[in-house]
Amino acid sequence: MRKLLQPIIVVLLFRIDWKKLFFIGVILTIFRVMFQISTLPYPLTEWILFSPSEISSSGNLNHVKNIRELPVNTDNRFSISQHAPLVVSLSSADGLSQKMQVLERREQVTRQRQRRKHVNIVDKVISPLSPVRKVSNHMLRHIASLTPDEALAYAKREIENAPLVTDDQDLYTPLFRNVSTFKRSYELMELILKVYIYKEGKRPIFHQPYLRGIYSSEGWFMKLMEDNRQFVTRDPQKAHLFYLPYSARQLQRVLYVPNSHNLKPLTVYLRDYVSMLAAKYPFWNRTRGSDHFLVACHDWGPYTLKDHEELSRNTIKALCNSDLSEGIFVAGKDVSLPETTIRNPRRPLRNLGGKRVSQRPILAFFAGNMHGPVRPKLLKYWRNKDESIRIYGPLPHRVSKVMSYPEHMKSSKYCLCPMGYEVNSPRLVEAVYYECVPVIIADNFALPFNEVLNWSAFSVIIAEKDIPRLKEILLSIPLRRYQAMQNNVKMLQKHFLWNSTPTRYDVFHMILHSIWFTRLNQLQGSQIS
Repeated sequence: MRKLLQPIIVVLLFRIDWKKLFFIGVILTIFRVMFQISTLPYPLTEWILFSPSEISSSGNLNHVKNIRELPVNTDNRFSISQHAPLVVSLSSADGLSQKMQVLERREQVTRQRQRRKHVNIVDKVISPLSPVRKVSNHMLRHIASLTPDEALAYAKREIENAPLVTDDQDLYTPLFRNVSTFKRSYELMELILKVYIYKEGKRPIFHQPYLRGIYSSEGWFMKLMEDNRQFVTRDPQKAHLFYLPYSARQLQRVLYVPNSHNLKPLTVYLRDYVSMLAAKYPFWNRTRGSDHFLVACHDWGPYTLKDHEELSRNTIKALCNSDLSEGIFVAGKDVSLPETTIRNPRRPLRNLGGKRVSQRPILAFFAGNMHGPVRPKLLKYWRNKDESIRIYGPLPHRVSKVMSYPEHMKSSKYCLCPMGYEVNSPRLVEAVYYECVPVIIADNFALPFNEVLNWSAFSVIIAEKDIPRLKEILLSIPLRRYQAMQNNVKMLQKHFLWNSTPTRYDVFHMILHSIWFTRLNQLQGSQIS
């Protein structure tokens, strides 16, 4: 055996050219590596790094855990593409099969991430300030291709076929007539609505909001509307609504001659303004003003429109003085504007909240000036007649020293909201702020947001003729029903709050939704078929 091995060893050591053999081996190895790379499902063109602890070589995919994206160097000296395949080395016999499964999973995750990223970008383009419900790219393209009138018709069809909503974290169902309809309408408003604001009009009557006092609703709406980037468009051709940005309060302050009882200068001023817009632009004449709207909280708001027939008859009017008996405010066409008292514009939400039911010993409370036909009647029947029903004119100083006006409302089960000269009163919103169930005494009052809110769920409406039966009516309400109404008032608060930066479903958006909803209701059957 040794004799046989010796010649073999001699041949291997001295007769074989090892340099050539090594060179041939290297070439074969390179070809083998290139062949294996070419069989991968993705080209190996970029470096992929994972820590050893992230991938198990046991051959079981269940051991692949916590795979994370590596950070990309910002200086671009070394980059990792999110589209690159995952490269692993598995020592088991089924390594290739498992490798391909990992690669497929990686690609699936990448596609999902890309889809989420794309949808988020689209949402930001549509609504930078409000979280619009996710919609498909097909729907976005479809809506973008519609004219303003076609988009409104599309929205109306969608609302009429709104999906059923039984529970929503943002909306308390008992407050609404039909929460499904409201939710779908609100979503479509966020998705579609564009408002053009006329730039014409001199300050302070135009473009200068008055943010303090009982007429501040019109000023707050003007401020938040003109600052808005979500709903406002600079292109009137794309607008679904046109806003006349004037303040009835500023109109009264600038043009009214005290004690003259003459509103003619105010009405002529508005008439000339609208006539100027109609002559300068085609938009008013196109619809005779039916796609235009104004917001006015001053008591004189309806009366300042009388000198322009189309302004009074066709325009959507958001008015605090929403009196159905005078023929100016039209239910279903116009919008009832909440009347809110803002004492400190820097802190519009100051002093919110109330007491528990057990800490409300007063059955009913009212204090205020004795003007109009209803309040003197209330005083006549109930002033100093019953300790549980506290009815005053202006709150006496001796009383306010012991308990302030807000404390009275926070300590009362029911807060009376009788009309004064006009049907509306800031007490209605104050009652909501102080979590006191409002009792509305105004026969011809169109209630704010009545097209969507179910006022019977959180308020009591008493006819003017039933004032002598006030206590009887209130005591006939079972405790369980009262507790439900008082809880509903708490849940209602969010819809009546002015926020310096508007939030979804707050009073700014509720007013805008009422205007949007009214505009949709103007569409005839032939326009939406």
